[in-house]
Amino acid sequence: MLLLDQAVKVFIKLSFSLTERLTWIPGAFDIQFIENDGMAFGWALPGATGKYLLTAFRIVAVVLLSVHVARVAKQGAPRGFRQALALILAGAAGNIVDSVCYGRLFSRSSFGQSADWSWQSEWGSYAPWFRGNVVDMLHITVRWPEWWPLDAWAGQEVFPPIFNIADVAITCGVAWIILRQKSWLGGGAIWAQSASAEADEANAAPQAQGPSDGPAAVG
Repeated sequence: MLLLDQAVKVFIKLSFSLTERLTWIPGAFDIQFIENDGMAFGWALPGATGKYLLTAFRIVAVVLLSVHVARVAKQGAPRGFRQALALILAGAAGNIVDSVCYGRLFSRSSFGQSADWSWQSEWGSYAPWFRGNVVDMLHITVRWPEWWPLDAWAGQEVFPPIFNIADVAITCGVAWIILRQKSWLGGGAIWAQSASAEADEANAAPQAQGPSDGPAAVG
């Protein structure tokens, strides 16, 4: 998923000018290239400080999630649960690559002109490390019908944000966990019970050793 996300982003970055649009399924789905300096679906924190904070948060989250995936794998977590976590991890990592590297790897995209590799462009890179923009290109164009009872929605797009494959991976991973949380994380999950029992034993071991050490030392 991470490789697919990056391959599509590099292709779009080098082939599309900013806001260039290609209809894929008329009335349903378009490819439209935009960039954002924020989170999934175009949300952002303001200023350079916000950009650095967001990138740092992403990196910490990916490291912690990687550790968690390794831990639950050792505990015998269901394969589907591990795959869902891997989707979230791949999506987060995909957007991190954009933020960390793209500013230095590519020249600036503009209206009417696509970007190039920074070392092949006379303009060079468009941003320092950790200040790159996230590449988005997937656009659902399905609209609410004109007769829709809510006037604010009638004729408007059902889902206006433009997103990327990394966002899809994160969303699918989270949705998968929510749908299967009872069987994967509920009280009847055997792997969760065994993991909890092991944790209880590990916590109880130092307590069991503490009182015995006292009399032994006195004797």
